[in-house]
Amino acid sequence: MAAPASAAADSRSRTAVRDVVFVDGVRTPFGKAGSKGQYADTRADDMVVKVIRELLRRHPELPPERIDEVAIAATTQTGDQGLTIGRSAALLAGLPKSVPGFAIDRMCAGAMTAVTTVSSGIGFGAYDVAIAGGVEHMGRHPMGEGVDPNPRFVSDRLVDPSSLVMGSTAENLHDRFPHLTKDRTDAYAALSQHRYDEAFRAGRIAPDLVPVATRSEQGWGLATADEPPRPGTTAEALSGLKTPFRPHGRVTPGNAAGLNDGATGCLLADGETAEQLGLPVGMRLVGYSFAGVEPEVMGVGPVPATEKALQRAGLSIDDIGLFEINEAFAVQVLAFLDHFGIADDDPRVNPWGGAIACGHPLASSGVRLMTQLSRHFAEHPEVRYGITTMCIGFGMGGTVIWENPHHQAGGDK
Repeated sequence: MAAPASAAADSRSRTAVRDVVFVDGVRTPFGKAGSKGQYADTRADDMVVKVIRELLRRHPELPPERIDEVAIAATTQTGDQGLTIGRSAALLAGLPKSVPGFAIDRMCAGAMTAVTTVSSGIGFGAYDVAIAGGVEHMGRHPMGEGVDPNPRFVSDRLVDPSSLVMGSTAENLHDRFPHLTKDRTDAYAALSQHRYDEAFRAGRIAPDLVPVATRSEQGWGLATADEPPRPGTTAEALSGLKTPFRPHGRVTPGNAAGLNDGATGCLLADGETAEQLGLPVGMRLVGYSFAGVEPEVMGVGPVPATEKALQRAGLSIDDIGLFEINEAFAVQVLAFLDHFGIADDDPRVNPWGGAIACGHPLASSGVRLMTQLSRHFAEHPEVRYGITTMCIGFGMGGTVIWENPHHQAGGDK
């Protein structure tokens, strides 16, 4: 017996996947981790509060009670990064108590996973509007703090011991791909610094930032700019830096991201809800994938993740007109570019520089990539598709494909 027409319509509405849109993203300036960094005496949860409040300040058309979820990532979930930071930060930011929140961890891809998780909920119909982001205060919580790896990982040879040291995994990647020389990584790192400096001077970085009040022994201050960048960096200057992970190695503090503090956040919504509320659309979600690789060469993770995401979306690498790749290490970016036949200095890749210049506060970085890609889309209507991708500790990669709402038919990509 056929189901009543109304019941069939209800079934379709329950199973249809809704459009997911990236409305806007912001971040704190990124600081240098440690006692001399600008956030040395600033709490991690307070940085998240600043991001949430800034998103609401920029979008008064969004009633706070319409936010259905707050997902905040942190790699080290203890101290001021603990207590289910998505919920605690939402309360501290003054969101209605009816707005729930949760914490999430996928190491460096924490914020990326926060986005894909709540996006899945939006697509399914569980949420209409959500906030996703991440924070890492590496000065207060050094990488690996409190971690107790199961000894069987090493004793049973489940993973190579170097898998637990990210710098060592980058050296392993050099071993696997000897054509990715130190000269190439130093040249790429210098390019990242140069592109960031050009973007900063052109006023492209500042619009993403929310100033943060800071306090130290010297008194109150205001963080308004990233601390890590080194304008004027050259490949020649980088060539003489020490290699801390291996004698006569290739990975240095100059061709890798540093240890940093910072927070990011973004607004995501169902397409129809965004239209009803008058929210802007920065980009539309096309698809995403995560993939695992050998933990000792975790930097190659973006390659299978991207291949998987492209295949599921019915696209090829030739359809992608802009790339935001997290620069945990220069060698892992080059491994990705080489695999897909992209030049080291391709202008489509990290046009405003990357983490080697501005910093990489672990779980927060995924949303920085997305926020910048959204800004690129607004400037490049000829581009239809772009990706954000990153390697992930312990042998993973993640890739998210986005569509440009400003795309004009007849464009190049």
